[in-house]
Amino acid sequence: MNNEIISVFEYMEKEKGISRHDLIPVICTAIKTASERGVNAGQEIKVEIDPKSGDIKAWALKTVVDSVSDQLREIHIKKAELYKANPKIGDVIEQEISPSSLGRIAAQMVQQTVTQWVSNRTKEQLYEEYKDKVGLIVSGEIHRRERRDFIVSLGKAEATLPGRECSRTDEFQVGDHITALLQRIDTTTRGPEIILSRTDPNFVRRMLEREVTEIADGSVKIVAIARDAGNRTKIAVDTDDPKIDPVGACVGARGARVRNLVKELNNEKIDIIRYSEDPETMLRDAIKPAIPRNIAIDPENHSIYFEVSDDDMATALGRRGQNAKLTSKLLGWRLQIDKLAAQTTHIDAKKDAAVSVFANIPGITEDFASRLVSAGFTDLQFFDEENITEDLCEAGFSPEEAKIIVECVEAARGKA
Repeated sequence: MNNEIISVFEYMEKEKGISRHDLIPVICTAIKTASERGVNAGQEIKVEIDPKSGDIKAWALKTVVDSVSDQLREIHIKKAELYKANPKIGDVIEQEISPSSLGRIAAQMVQQTVTQWVSNRTKEQLYEEYKDKVGLIVSGEIHRRERRDFIVSLGKAEATLPGRECSRTDEFQVGDHITALLQRIDTTTRGPEIILSRTDPNFVRRMLEREVTEIADGSVKIVAIARDAGNRTKIAVDTDDPKIDPVGACVGARGARVRNLVKELNNEKIDIIRYSEDPETMLRDAIKPAIPRNIAIDPENHSIYFEVSDDDMATALGRRGQNAKLTSKLLGWRLQIDKLAAQTTHIDAKKDAAVSVFANIPGITEDFASRLVSAGFTDLQFFDEENITEDLCEAGFSPEEAKIIVECVEAARGKA
């Protein structure tokens, strides 16, 4: 028994980081409780364990009385003299008992109690160790896969990289080493669960901080990030030091710094621009290589209208509107893009035509149609976007209105 306890102590200290001094009170309490409920029911038991030898000692505690009414908890003063010199009424006598008399049931209850305590303690230690790492980069090895999710070993702990938190270009196998953002720690019935992400914009932020010393030391700051994970990320940077080129610092000599980031993100496109408080300047830099013309800024509605040439339209919008969408998020302004008036019909006429397209869809009111066009939704192709409901909400529609509009458009296009 002694050797078994010492082995448990050594295992817990080495593998779980739990000292024997923390574990001994738990074991003693478990033995005491189990014994008092088992073969020693009715008695008050005291248990001690020697941390060096693992020896277990147990005593039955009895109160000295002159008339015994409870033999399990009381001892006559005359008999108490066998255990203590000059005992007095009310003294507590310790009668040593053999640990083996505590019973097999007690041993089983001890095992269950200790196992549960160790499990809870391990979960608490896990949370304490990682709670301050939320929002930081961690590295680990993919241990196994559960459906679309990856279970990543971080050393003493396991974390979950959900499939939805992987970009479309992430292709991992069991045994691969990966880096990811420790996004959050969820509290579950099984204990704390570490959640990782490779799609969170802050993953790019933290990776860039690793590569760019000027960001790490605060001389260059990341003001805004807009990301479509696996496709493109736009980053606005700034500095208060006139001697530093913030964009050049992030790109690095011959693009070395940003190239390392692109490699980690599996060739995701990275656009880095200089931040400006002037939305027109930001727009010109963020929408490149397209050239915006006839820019009209509407501060009241926080929107920007501009035109581009016929050749620049595809570039300004990007694949499935991605470039325009990311530019809008980076600036924090809604964008309305149109072709140059000289190359197309009059702007008002085009808007009226777009309003008519939506207004002719059953269920979409004239008001909805006008608001859609004003928010930049000038074509039904915008409704091919996976996140169209979210985009509508960002454009000022309530979730209920967005749902109605999407359902009406899908029904009109035969998708319902």
